[in-house]
Amino acid sequence: MPGFLEGVRVVDLTHYISGPYCTRLMATMGADVIKVERPGTGDPARQIGPFPPAREDNPEASATFMYLNCSKKSITLNLKAEQGREVLLRLVDSADILVENFAPRVLPSLGLSYEVLSARNPGLVMTSISNFGQSGPYRDWKAVELNLYGLGGLMNITGEPDRPPLREGAPLAQLGAGQNAFVASMTALYHAENTGMGQWTDISIAEYTTNILENALMQYSYSGREFERAGNRGYGRAAWGIYPCKDGYVGVIAGPDHRWPAVAEIMEREELADERFRTRLGRLSNADEVDALMLPWLLDHDKADIFRMGQERGLGFAYVATLQDIQEMDQLNARDYYLDLDHPVGGAYKYPGPPARPSEETWEFRRAPLLGEHNRDVMGDLGFSDADISDLAEAGIL
Repeated sequence: MPGFLEGVRVVDLTHYISGPYCTRLMATMGADVIKVERPGTGDPARQIGPFPPAREDNPEASATFMYLNCSKKSITLNLKAEQGREVLLRLVDSADILVENFAPRVLPSLGLSYEVLSARNPGLVMTSISNFGQSGPYRDWKAVELNLYGLGGLMNITGEPDRPPLREGAPLAQLGAGQNAFVASMTALYHAENTGMGQWTDISIAEYTTNILENALMQYSYSGREFERAGNRGYGRAAWGIYPCKDGYVGVIAGPDHRWPAVAEIMEREELADERFRTRLGRLSNADEVDALMLPWLLDHDKADIFRMGQERGLGFAYVATLQDIQEMDQLNARDYYLDLDHPVGGAYKYPGPPARPSEETWEFRRAPLLGEHNRDVMGDLGFSDADISDLAEAGIL
């Protein structure tokens, strides 16, 4: 089956995480994604590990880059040179989408603003991802994940109530902004295909985190009351959170109230069936006592067994899976979730599979490209001869 986005050409001017994740979704859905990288060094993500054994610091073997850039083509262009910009403009002429995540000042300073690009290709969808957006007093400020997660508000509601705020373990802000950019690009593409008119979509990474504050921001809006960090007692509830067990950690979800007797039954503690604990308020008022009664049983059982026993009784128990657990998980393997891709430098490894399952297989997963691997193919399609390509390479344009 052809990919959902077969026939869609994407010019990818992205680097690091947010932009490459957006264009990864496009590429694995079948779009022809041409990643434009800096000659010699390429996307800075190539310098970020982890690296396979015996290939330490080899930029072609970065696990970060290989994951984020599946199914793309790579060309190198020096956009600071006029000839490099001319090549890019010829690419834009045949493109449906351009995605970039430079600082807002960069493309206009190179003469590659949306106004310039859309004048050449009125149907072009251009998606710009930046730390704080294309406007506002923070527009040109620098940020890393720590800044974005903090300024967006998520850090303030993450952690234990009597301890400092915590950051996420994964670059959630950047990956989430990449998803927003993908959705915005697809919506704008639909509009362009129906009207012939392109769009410029402005994605702020910090605003993504504010957008998923759930009820915290709404609570402050109508009450003026800050959302308090609840730690592992989710939503301030007792017997509702993460607890230690024999071989790791489990999630105990003791709700709704009418299912509480099942928790007492599973944990074989008659005391847990006490009337004081039968309601959410009662458990919260006696939270330390509830925890003390549950912990001996939890510490005597494996996380997978606790998960299974809870689920068999209709309780939303969970466990904290390690990476080994995830790779060996029966559920994921039964759905053929993992992909085996062989990279000529990085080697053969398992990759996470598609984020959705259409009724027909339409995903296209190929290994990430080597730096400039598709220079001759793409340049040839644009009408450049072999001699032209060699001259541009010698001049440092490619």
